[in-house]
Amino acid sequence: MSDDTTNSESREGGDERDRTVDFGDEFGVVRFADEDQAGPVTVRTGQTDQVPHWSEPPTGEVPRALDPAGSQRAAPPPAQPPTGARGPGRVVIGADGSGSIRLPADERATRLVGAGDRGERPAQVRRATRTRLERRQDPRSDSGTSPRPTARGTGRDLPTAVAVGALLAAAFVATLIVGPAAVMVLLCAVIGLASVEFFGQLTAHGYRPTLIVGAVGSVSTVLVAYWIGDAAVPLALTFSLTAAAIVFIGADSVESGPLPNLGVSMLGLTWIGLFGAFGALILRLSNASPALADVGTDTLFLSVAAVAANDVGAYFVGAATGRTPLRAWISPSKTMEGLVGGTIATFAIVILVGLQSTTWTSLGQWLTFALVVSVAAPIGDLVESMLKRNLDVKDFGTLLRGHGGALDRFDSQLFVLPFVYYLTLVLTPWAA
Repeated sequence: MSDDTTNSESREGGDERDRTVDFGDEFGVVRFADEDQAGPVTVRTGQTDQVPHWSEPPTGEVPRALDPAGSQRAAPPPAQPPTGARGPGRVVIGADGSGSIRLPADERATRLVGAGDRGERPAQVRRATRTRLERRQDPRSDSGTSPRPTARGTGRDLPTAVAVGALLAAAFVATLIVGPAAVMVLLCAVIGLASVEFFGQLTAHGYRPTLIVGAVGSVSTVLVAYWIGDAAVPLALTFSLTAAAIVFIGADSVESGPLPNLGVSMLGLTWIGLFGAFGALILRLSNASPALADVGTDTLFLSVAAVAANDVGAYFVGAATGRTPLRAWISPSKTMEGLVGGTIATFAIVILVGLQSTTWTSLGQWLTFALVVSVAAPIGDLVESMLKRNLDVKDFGTLLRGHGGALDRFDSQLFVLPFVYYLTLVLTPWAA
C-alpha cells in the first residue's frame, strides 16, 4: 500500500471522527451531516411582483403560494371541522355547510357561549313571577288605574251584617239574663265552631292538624276553667298537647309532618281554647260570692260592647276617611283613620255602659278599660287577618252571613278576654 493511500484513509478516518461527538451515556454519539448533503440556500429573483409594496392599499385578493418550480397555485381552503364539532368558546345555531348540529330553542336561550368547553354550568334564565298578594298591591293593575286603600270591611253585606249582629246581641243579652251558666253554653258553642273552622281551613290548605283533639281540647279548656278555675287550665292544655303528640307518634312515618302540624294544632289550642277560657274565668267571678253575682256578667258584657264599638267605629270611619293602611301587607282595608275612629267609639261606649253598670262605676276604671280594649282588639283583628292572608282565604267560615264564621266575628274578642280578666283582678271594681 502506498503512502498516498494510507494518508487518504487516515484523513477520511479523521474526518469521520470530526463529524461525530460522543456525549456519553446521556445522549450517546451524535453525528453531524456532511456539508455537501444540504442543498444551497437560494433566493429566487424576478418574483417581487407577487408581493405588493407595503404602502399600496390592500387588493382583497386571496394570496397564492409558489411551488418549488416557481409556478403559482391556489392556497388550499381551510380545513373544515368534522360534523357536529365546534371550536372552543363557540356555539353554532342552525345548520350550515359543515353539518353543525342545531341547538333546541330552550338551550339556545340559556346556554352560555363556551360554557360547555370550560365545563361550566349554563346560567338559567328565570321568568320573574309575582305572588297573589303582590299582584293585588301592584299599582300597575290591568285596569290601568292605581288602587287606593279601601276602607275596612269593604265588600261586607252591611244590611245582612247588621241583622246578624243584632241577633247575636239579642242571644247574648238573653243568656246574661238567665245567668252565667247559660252564657257558658253560648261561649262553648262559639269556641267549638271557631276551632272547627280554624282546623278545617288548615286541613284544606295542606296541613294535617289534629282536628278532633284541637276542637275537643279547646272546649274542654273552657269548661274546666269555669268549673275549677285558672289552676286547671295548664292541666287541660297539657293533656291536649299529649293527646296530639300521641296521634303523630302513631303515624306511619315522618311524612306526617309532626313538627309543623303539631305546631299549628297548638296554635289553635292556645289562640282559641286558652284565650276563650279567660271568658269562662270572667264568668266564674259571678259564682265566687252572692255579693259578686253581677261582677262576671257585667264585665263580660262591657267587654263585648267595647269590642263591638271598636269594630263598628273602625268600619265607618275607615270607609269615610281611610287613606293610610295600618299594615298594608296584612290588610290594605284596615287604616290608621279607622283605628282612631274605633278607639273613639270604644271610649264612648265604655263610658255609656259604665254609667249603667253596678260593677264598673268610676271614670278611671272606664278609661283604663277602654284603653286596654282599644289596644288589644286591633291586635286580635290583625292577627286573624294575617293568618287568613297566609292561607289566602277571605274568611275562616261562612256560618254568619255578613261576618264570615264564628272565628271571624270573635277574633278581636278572643284577644281582649285575657287582658280584661287580669285588669279586673288588678282593679277589683267590686271593692269600690
